[in-house]
Amino acid sequence: MTPALFASVVLVHLLAAMSPGPSFVVCVRTAASEGLRTALALSAGFGLGAGLWAAGAMAGLALLFELIPPLFTALKVVGGLFLLWIAIGMWRHAPEPLPQLGETRPRSAWAAFRFGFLTYATNPKPAIFFGAVFVGLVPAETPLAARAALVAVIALNEGLWYALVSRVFSLPKARAAYARVKARIDRAFGSLIAVFGLKITFT
Repeated sequence: MTPALFASVVLVHLLAAMSPGPSFVVCVRTAASEGLRTALALSAGFGLGAGLWAAGAMAGLALLFELIPPLFTALKVVGGLFLLWIAIGMWRHAPEPLPQLGETRPRSAWAAFRFGFLTYATNPKPAIFFGAVFVGLVPAETPLAARAALVAVIALNEGLWYALVSRVFSLPKARAAYARVKARIDRAFGSLIAVFGLKITFT
């Protein structure tokens, strides 16, 4: 596998990671409401989730989903229900004012990391995306070391992108803007997450 081809796969994934989806919505809300430390742990969870699906796709998981459609359907339903659960929580807590950092104890780094991983891992569609990218761009003769490096870089890609999102939306000006319209933003984000959940389940 040439360096140019390796870079192409990494770039395709980065562009996909930057497209808004459930992870982006959850990251923005976490950074604004719980601060940078919690959001960075969440981002690391996203990175591990991306690495998991990339490794699964590299091992043929996408093909397994094609051979056993009920397995893919079951995972989609679980993922969709998980996102709907997040959406309901956003709607329920939307009227609550945004606490100042330090007034309340945010989630632990481990809890945020676990939540980020579950948010990403319960959506099986990345396995299909990675499977398509790998089939199209990764030669069959690619050594195991190069494949492992590709999975590691994809996990790093995902984590660093959301670390950047975390940094931006944890800044005082971003938090202040979020606090002014928190109820409306949380309801809008909750609705968006619900749409993502339904889309994952039924498409």
